[in-house]
Amino acid sequence: MIAKLSSQQSDFDEKLAALLAWEGVSNKEVVSTVDKIISSIRVDGDKALINYSIQFDGVNATSMNDLTVSQSELKKAFDTLEAKEKEALRTAAERVKNYHQKQTQKTWTYTESDGTMLGQKITPLDRVGLYVPGGKAAYPSSVLMNAIPAKVAGVEELIMVVPTPGGQVNQLVLAAAHIAGVDQVFTVGGAQAVAALAYGTESVPKVDKIVGPGNIYVATAKRAVFGQVGIDMIAGPSEILVICDGNTDSDWIAMDLFSQAEHDEDAQSILLCPDQLFIDQVEQSIKKLLPTMDRQDIIRTALKDRGALICTQDLAEAIKISNTIAPEHLELSVDNPESLLDDIKHAGAIFMGKHTCEALGDYCAGPNHVLPTSGTARFSSPLGVYDFQKKSSLIMVSSEGANTLGRVAATLADGEGLQAHAESARYRLND
Repeated sequence: MIAKLSSQQSDFDEKLAALLAWEGVSNKEVVSTVDKIISSIRVDGDKALINYSIQFDGVNATSMNDLTVSQSELKKAFDTLEAKEKEALRTAAERVKNYHQKQTQKTWTYTESDGTMLGQKITPLDRVGLYVPGGKAAYPSSVLMNAIPAKVAGVEELIMVVPTPGGQVNQLVLAAAHIAGVDQVFTVGGAQAVAALAYGTESVPKVDKIVGPGNIYVATAKRAVFGQVGIDMIAGPSEILVICDGNTDSDWIAMDLFSQAEHDEDAQSILLCPDQLFIDQVEQSIKKLLPTMDRQDIIRTALKDRGALICTQDLAEAIKISNTIAPEHLELSVDNPESLLDDIKHAGAIFMGKHTCEALGDYCAGPNHVLPTSGTARFSSPLGVYDFQKKSSLIMVSSEGANTLGRVAATLADGEGLQAHAESARYRLND
C-alpha cells in the first residue's frame, strides 16, 4: 500500500530520488495543446473562450454574460450560506489578512552627506488574475490565500477565473470571492482562462500577473505566458513531509499523510521517523483508517505511487533528508520542535509540534498556503504581499555627488568602451 524504506539500505539514495522525481509539465502533447489554445484566444478572444468552455467544461454558454458572475451574485452566495460557514470564512479571512499585513513594505530613502538621495519605491501591481481550481475539488481557501494578500498589497483590480464543469458553481468559492473583495469573476478555466488573463479578450481584462494553482494544462499555460505577464510559480502536486519522534498518536500521523494524498493521485506523503515500531504502527493506522475516507481511491493511489514511510537513524538524519527533499509542507511532530528549527534549510511552511497539523495552515492559521513544490523551496518562498508589489530604485544625485560619481562612472565606462556613457557622466562634472 505504501513503501517502507530505511535510510541505511544500500540503494536508499536511488529509491528516494525515484520517489521524488516529478516531470509533470514536460509532456509534449500537453504543450502542443496549450500552444494551440493560447493562439486561438489571442486571435478570436471571447469567441474562442466560449467555445473552449463548452468543449472542455460542458457548460451551456452563448455569450460571455453566461460566463460572468456579478457582484450581486457573489454577495448572494455569501448571504445564503449557513451561519457556521459564514463565520468560518470570516475567521479565516481575518486571520489571513492580519498575518499578511505584517508583510507590507514601504517606500524608503536615505540621503548621503553630499546631498545625494537613494532609495526604493514600493508600488502595487495594477491588475492581477487569480486562477481558482474547480475540477476534482473546489477551493474557497485558495480564493482567500490569493486574493487577500493582493488586496493588502494595494492591487486595484483582481480578476478571478474558476472553471465550472457541467455548469456546477461552488457557492463557497463565490462567497469567498465576495468576502475577499474580488472585483470580477468569470466561470472559465484551463489554459484558455490563463491565455485570456495574459492577453485579454473583449470581456476579460489583461492582467499584470497570474497567481493560483491548477492542473497540468494550467501550469503549462502559465509557463508559456510568463514574460507576457508575471506568474507566482509553476506548481506541482501537493506534498507533505512529516518528521516524527514516535510520540504522536499514529492515527494522527496517518491522517496527516492522508490530508495531502487526498488532493490527487500524484500528491506525495512521506514520513521520516527513527522509531521502526512507530512506523509499523502508522502503517496499521493507514490500513485501519483508509476505508473510512470518502476519497480513499485517490489516497490509496497517491500513497502507493509516491508515498513512503522511512526509518532514519535519528532526528538529525531526518532533518538532513528533509533538506534534500525541500518539502512544500513540513510537519515537525516532535516534543521540542524549536530545537530542530535552526537546522532546517528548505521548506515552504513548517508546522511545529504535534498539535499543528498541516490542515490548519491550509485554511485558517494565517500564513499563505500557496507554497513552493517539487523541491523548489530551495529557492522559492510562500506567496505573500511582496508578490503583488514591485520595486523601483530611486536615485537623485546632487551637484556635489555628480562630481564624485561622474568620475567613477566615466572611468568604468571608458573601460567598457562605451563612450557615450562616459561623456554623459563627464558633462555633469563641475570642475
